[in-house]
Amino acid sequence: MKQIPKILLIYTGGTIGMIMDFKTGALENFNFNELLTYVPELNLLDCSISTKSFKKPIDSSNMNPDYWVRLTTIIEKNYDTYDGFVVLHGSDTMSYTASVISFMTENLAKPIIFTGSQLPIGDLRTDAKENLITSIQLAALQHKGNPRIAEVCLYFEYKLYRANRTTKINAQHFQAFASLNYPPLAESGVELSINEEALLIPNRRKKFRVFKELGKGIVLLKMFPGMDAQTFRHIVSYDEIQGLIIETYGSGNVTTQTWFLSGLKKLIGRGIPVINVTQCSGGSVNMGLYHTSVALKKLGVISGKDITTEAAVAKLMYLLGHGISSKSFRTIFETSLRGEMS
Repeated sequence: MKQIPKILLIYTGGTIGMIMDFKTGALENFNFNELLTYVPELNLLDCSISTKSFKKPIDSSNMNPDYWVRLTTIIEKNYDTYDGFVVLHGSDTMSYTASVISFMTENLAKPIIFTGSQLPIGDLRTDAKENLITSIQLAALQHKGNPRIAEVCLYFEYKLYRANRTTKINAQHFQAFASLNYPPLAESGVELSINEEALLIPNRRKKFRVFKELGKGIVLLKMFPGMDAQTFRHIVSYDEIQGLIIETYGSGNVTTQTWFLSGLKKLIGRGIPVINVTQCSGGSVNMGLYHTSVALKKLGVISGKDITTEAAVAKLMYLLGHGISSKSFRTIFETSLRGEMS
């Protein structure tokens, strides 16, 4: 007898899980045990669905590492029981959470699909139902008895993306996310079309485990014309700094002012990793292509290549939590661990 896939739906908070209280006119979280009342179409899916919710669902603007540990703990405890996981999350920080979960879940061989919505599930024009139904369908896909998708993903508006390749690009449109440096893993139309060549291939012989020790003291600095020496020195003189990510111009360019380069040199001399990511939505860092990035390469600044800022933050936290030596840090960061960079 064929066993149908078992999917665990985890609600952390966000617009997707809200309905209008017609007495007060305010949005409130609904009880996910009553999910079928709002989305009866789930009864038609060829899988069994269980639900679990954070005790106090949160707005994604309040997401932090403590909640990430809570989320991975839920997945860890239920990993052997379920064939796939769908995480409902607010869209504002979804790319950050989904990226960091991709690093925290080591040797993953099942799908963890993040989704949400721009309109509440109770709204007449909501995008929540399609996002939810298709995310569950994708999580339940099987091939020769194994999950067809075995990585952390993000599904929104008819497209499934590798989570650590995504960025939120629009606060108003249903197409809220983009993956500009990597193709969609799947697209939803009349049929579900899977891009097999783009999927990560899991090593099912290795035991799944969750890594929960994330580094702290990360500073994110966005370059802008007119940044002055006093502001920069104040930022990088932070006593507890453990890592610096610089969002640079274009293909990795920065000012060549002495105060800027000497400040970076001091940080790197202290063993603090400095990561170069482009502030462009797409494209890649290519240090040395222009004169304004040659000095960064000589100083030992780490190239983020085509990684997103969200994934760079997640990866830096993950690697700092491992206590990797400064001698090895550059090599490991510049190596793709979860398909986050080309």
